[in-house]
Amino acid sequence: MTTNTPTTTHTMLRAEGFSCPSCVKKIEKQVGRLKGVENVKVHFASARIEVDHDESTTSVDDIVAAVAKAGYTATPSAF
Repeated sequence: MTTNTPTTTHTMLRAEGFSCPSCVKKIEKQVGRLKGVENVKVHFASARIEVDHDESTTSVDDIVAAVAKAGYTATPSAF
């Protein structure tokens, strides 16, 4: 018997276009709305976005699109 356990993926993105700390809330709100996203943390000083999500529900492309919808550019990053 197989159980359908959701697997959480930790994705790091490098963001561009941050100009003020209020950008952080905008991005966290937009990405946080995505189905399958469990946690979003935007680091203003380093322009990094960390997202814990179920990859079978929300892809990295979905997250990048949500960041774009908030008005910023993000690219997947290894660190």
